[in-house]
Amino acid sequence: MALYHLSLKIISRGKGKSAVAAAAYRSGEKITNQYDGVTHDYSRKRGVVHTEILLPDNAPKEYADRSTLWNAVEKIEKASNSRLARDIDVALPVELSTEQQQDLIREYCRKAFVQHGMVADICIHDKNDGNPHAHIMLTVRPFTEEKTWGEKQKKVYQLDSNGEKIYDPKKKQYKCKTVKLTDWDNGEKVEEWRKAWADNCNEYLSRNNTAERIDHRSYKRQGKTEQPTIHLGAAAYQMEKRGIRTERGDINRNIKINNREIKELKKQLYQIDKWLKEQEENAEPTLAETINNVMQKRQSKQHKPAFSELTKAANLINFITKNDINDYENLHEKVNQMHERLYTVRQTLKSTESRLKELNENLQQAVHYRQNKAVFETYNSIQIGRIDKLLKRDPKMNFYEANRTEIALFQIAERYLKKYLKSDALPVKAWKLEVAELTAKKDELYKQYYKLKDDVNVIDDVKREVDEIVRVDMVERVSKLEERQWRDRGVER
Repeated sequence: MALYHLSLKIISRGKGKSAVAAAAYRSGEKITNQYDGVTHDYSRKRGVVHTEILLPDNAPKEYADRSTLWNAVEKIEKASNSRLARDIDVALPVELSTEQQQDLIREYCRKAFVQHGMVADICIHDKNDGNPHAHIMLTVRPFTEEKTWGEKQKKVYQLDSNGEKIYDPKKKQYKCKTVKLTDWDNGEKVEEWRKAWADNCNEYLSRNNTAERIDHRSYKRQGKTEQPTIHLGAAAYQMEKRGIRTERGDINRNIKINNREIKELKKQLYQIDKWLKEQEENAEPTLAETINNVMQKRQSKQHKPAFSELTKAANLINFITKNDINDYENLHEKVNQMHERLYTVRQTLKSTESRLKELNENLQQAVHYRQNKAVFETYNSIQIGRIDKLLKRDPKMNFYEANRTEIALFQIAERYLKKYLKSDALPVKAWKLEVAELTAKKDELYKQYYKLKDDVNVIDDVKREVDEIVRVDMVERVSKLEERQWRDRGVER
């Protein structure tokens, strides 16, 4: 059956990794790394059924060759700890044919990565062992309009309230901060990629008239009671593959057994509950009535009912009545809805804060641009005359030394605001208006978030209590059913 799996790692030279070596292994090819002269030969590797490279519009066409592409990456990344590539592994649905799997991974990569400026190197592995999967290596550096490698990030001086650079006496230099030039490292982007993979797979499964569906969310976020398996790791996976039992493998086997038992028990309880509903002459009790009945039976067994038990029963009944929850399915649906609402508000809050950060940076750079424009224009207008040359004077350099900070601030601002300066004027008024709107929106979102978080904690506690009560009630009902069946057969138990 189709299973969801997507893992993302970074191939980093700082961890002793090589983009060329990784590409050679995944593609089953022989490639020489021009960075260190090492040849990586995996031409005898089995199970590589398909490879291809997808290029964005502004990437050089020669990068369609795997050796050229990853050697170019190794060359442009000069630092000893450079991040060379992203590596994504995905499990392919076994319900799809080989051609459908290729179309699926190709469409996913184009939408999620290539159209946003990344080169995607795709390799599909299938050893006919029921585990078809794909490796996707992605470039981490954007391309310029001239089809050359661009910058991943830039450093910007930190400024005080007066717009002056902040000096760090310990490091003996001005404080800087790093600004990413793409959003590819954002946690929200990874979540977006994970969801997109599930959506693409489900679309292809639907086209194939297959009932199976996958979900990128954890069991907890889906509201499932099953326990997820743990990650084996490369060493344990290889040992298990050779038939050697490992501690992690045993844990996963026990989890799978427990999950099967839970699934089977749920199925049995569903069938029993369905039969009870058909057999009961009276209407099915509401969830509030079930809680009340179970709590009353608990109290009747005690010589003196505990005050905490009475309070708990009253609070549970009050909560489900107030929220129009009639049965267990309603409660389960309510829990899922609240978790999804909390997640949505949290994601909206993150994107709002990200946009506010960008707008504030725009406004700060606009201030530097306007304040220092006159100084920079004066600097540019200074001409060196013949007398200056004869006397070996450089008035332009003297002016620069006297106004170094203002000129540097203007140049940084001009580069930062380049795309906005193409029009007649900077949209400062629009930015300030948007900042005010987003600030108000952020405050409201935080209120919603904390309120929802409290509500989620409450309803999670309620669900745990109700789970136990419903379980007790179901056991008692099954016991009554068995008693009735024995009586129908004329047997006293």
